[in-house]
Order: sequence, then C-alpha cells, then structure tokens
Amino acid sequence: MAGSAEAETDPAARKRHPNLFRALNRRRNPRLRRSDITITDEPAVKRAVKAASLGNAMEWFDFGIYSYLAATIGKVFFPGGSDTTQLLSSFATFAVAFLVRPLGGAFFGPLGDRIGRKKVLAATMMLMAAGTFFIGLIPSYASIGLWAPALLIFFRLLQGFSTGGEYGGASTFIAEYAPDKKRGYFGSFLEFGTLAGYVGAAGLVAVLNAWLGDATMLDWGWRLPFLVAGPLGLVGLYLRLKLDETPAFQKLESNRSRGTTEPGAESGNEEKASESAHLSENAPQKALGRVFSEQWPTLILCVALVGAYNITDYMLLSYMPTYLTEQLDYDDTHGLLILLGTMAVLMLVITRIGRLNDRFGRKPLLMAGMLGFFVLSIPSFLLVKQGSLPAVIAGMAMLGLSLVCLLGTMSAALPALFPTDVRYGSLSIGYNLSASLFGGTTPLVITALIDTTGTDMMPAYYSMAAALIGLIAVVCMKETAQRPLEGSPPAVETYQEAVELVTARTPEPRF
Repeated sequence: MAGSAEAETDPAARKRHPNLFRALNRRRNPRLRRSDITITDEPAVKRAVKAASLGNAMEWFDFGIYSYLAATIGKVFFPGGSDTTQLLSSFATFAVAFLVRPLGGAFFGPLGDRIGRKKVLAATMMLMAAGTFFIGLIPSYASIGLWAPALLIFFRLLQGFSTGGEYGGASTFIAEYAPDKKRGYFGSFLEFGTLAGYVGAAGLVAVLNAWLGDATMLDWGWRLPFLVAGPLGLVGLYLRLKLDETPAFQKLESNRSRGTTEPGAESGNEEKASESAHLSENAPQKALGRVFSEQWPTLILCVALVGAYNITDYMLLSYMPTYLTEQLDYDDTHGLLILLGTMAVLMLVITRIGRLNDRFGRKPLLMAGMLGFFVLSIPSFLLVKQGSLPAVIAGMAMLGLSLVCLLGTMSAALPALFPTDVRYGSLSIGYNLSASLFGGTTPLVITALIDTTGTDMMPAYYSMAAALIGLIAVVCMKETAQRPLEGSPPAVETYQEAVELVTARTPEPRF
C-alpha cells in the first residue's frame, strides 16, 4: 500500500505524478488533507484478498464437513433411537457450535480492533483447524460410550468459538484493503471462498461415499475429511501471517498515536487526544461497552440482515442435501452432486454480482435476493418435490440465483455499517449473534418443523419469513457503494483519482 502521505516524501513519486502534488497544494476541498487519501497498491490488494478468501475457504471447508456428514455422524455418536432422532441429535450438535459464536465474536472482534486484524485472523484459523482435526480422532459411541458425544460437543464448541472471529475479521480485512469503487467486487471473493470451502467439503464427502460405500463410511471413512483439516489449516495460517495489516487499521493506529481518532482532526486537539488514549488502552469489557452503547441501532440492523441471509444460506447450502436424502429418498451421493452443481454455478457468477453492486449499489442487489426468496421459495420447493432431475435442478437454480445476490453483496455491505475503530468488534458481535439465533439452528428447526407439522414445505415457508425480515432491513439501511468506510480516509486506485478528490469543490461524502 502506498498512501499519499508516503508519496509526498518520495522524490520519484513527485516526478512521476507532478500534477498530484500541485493539486494537493492548491486543493479546493477543505475536508481533505494530503495525508487523508489512501492510494492502494493493486498487487497488495490482490494478495490480501487471496489470503483472506483462501483462509475463509479453509474455515468453511472445516465447518461444511460436519453438515454433509450429519446423517453418518448421528449414527456414529447417537446410535439409539429412530433415524429422525439421530438426525435431530446430529443437527443439535451442529447448532451447539453456533451457541458460542457470539462469545467468540465478543472476544476476537474487540481484540481485532485493538491489536489488529491480521493477528486475530491467524488465531481463528489455527483454532478451527485444530477443532476439526480432533473431531476426526474421537472414538465412536460403541467404543467409549457417552464420552464420544461429549468430546464431539467440546470440539464443536471450539470450532464455533473460532468461527466467531472469522467472518467479521475476513470481511473487515478485505473491505479495508479494497479501493472504495471496487469494494463490492473484491468483497465478493470472500464468499467465493466460502462456496469453494463448501464445494471442497461436499466434493470430498461425495467421492468418499461413492468410493468407500455406506458401511465403510460408517466404520471409519467419515474421519478422513476431518483429518484433512490439519494440513489445510497450516497452509491457511502461513498465508495469513505473510500479510501486512490493513491500510485503514494502520491509519487508525497512526491517528491514535498522534492523539486523533478521525482523518483530518488536528493533533493538538486535547479532547481527541484524551479519547484516543482511552481507546488505545481500553480493556475488552470497555470495548464491548462501546459497541453496545454507541452502535446498538446499527447492531439491530446487522442482526436482521444477517438473520435473513443466514437462514436462506444454511437452508440451501447445509440443509438441502439432507432434505433431498431424507424427504425425497435420494441417496447421499446424488444429493451432494446436485448441490455441488448449484454451488459451482454460484461461483461462476458471484464476482459479477460484486461488480454489479459496485455499479448500481448494495441495496438493489440485496433487495433482489430477498425478493427472490420471498416470491420464489414455494415454486422452487414444488419443483424440487417433483423429484425428477430437471425439476430439482430448476428449483435449486431459482434458490441459488436469489442467494448469490446476497452472497456477492453482504461482505461489502456489512463492514460499511460500522466505523473503523469498532468495525471488527461490532460486526463480529452482530453477525454471530444473528448466526447463533437463526443460522446454525436452521437445519434443526426445519427438521423439527417438518416432523411436527408433517409438511415438507416448511423450508419454503421458513425462507419466506426470513426474506420478509430481510426486506425491511434493506429498506432501513443506508447506501454505501463507492463511498469511503466510516472513520477511514478515501481509498482510491490511482493518483488521478486522488487529484479529483482533493480538487473537488464539493466535499466528499462523510467518512
């Protein structure tokens, strides 16, 4: 990253871009100083996006394995009772990890705002890999009795705790590296990584099911995907440790050390200096207090957005293979292959959605996704219920195209809700509180509702209710496309864009 403040002292930069420095000296925009503009370095941005996305892919590979092996895990660790009871027990253990995600978010989020995004993201990667790897080593219920499900729950809790710091940190990391006009495009790679993780998990499970057969999978084959997490975690840790801290966080640290908390504030301002000292020495509990006392309206908005997004996401990407297997009598491999095809299509279009929300705004794309689930859920499940392969593919495609509008936009929209000094903490808490209440419980709730009501259309009704809440939340949010992150200076790709900013007669949007 090369900011204008660094370029000012670089004689070579002055020769390459003389117009910039003349413009900076005769600037017409009183809100911007020469040090207020971040001029991004494209190779550095791409490295940051790649590392964050690959790390996120590995995290969700670990997390996805469990959902795709839910039926097998139910038989290994909860052998008593009917098939439905085993499945409910397995999904309850899946949901357990989400109970501690808010605790993980409350721990890792404020820590990331104090010591930096990079260090915390490396820690979450390490914990997730360890939790997944050790699940693959747990003896079965037949071997050690109740200790088996107890250990499964413990390592699921470890997974959930680490995941609490993952999405908020990774999305913040990319958002703070990306230039303002391409934040949606670069942010979409985070969810590309999520889909890649799910595809990797589903693909590996499908191959093992076809190769080993049901009996061998039940005996020991289910362990293999979990054991793969160990070496994958080391790769992700290496990638994340090689990165520099985000430009926005570096700027925040610089402002804190100078006694200011906002771009453009004067270093001699005693009130700002006092506030900065307070922030830099804040204990975790005080940081949490700031999040809830100052950001609670935006937290509520975040919870509503994430709740709608997570219910539809987990319904399609985690629960659907089980739905196809348990309700429509597809075998495990066929259900996974259909989902794999759906996710492969989503991966092909998700970065295009990122470009579209940069161009037209976050709200129109989010609105399209929510409306898609509200209007198309019933027709989609009616098609899926027909059972023929073309009908199932058509139904999945309708749901997938609605979901990709959310996937390709949320990772840019959510970090922009909060200011830089509390962004990681606020987003981690809001995201994981909502994910805990609505996301991870989705397979469990849908399975229980189908069992209670006797109708296999419950996934459609549940998605419609979530989408309705999401529509209201999208109406209430502000548009943030092509604008600086709150509390951070403008980020541009070229010196020419910097010239245009500092010579503009009309002040830029507030940051």
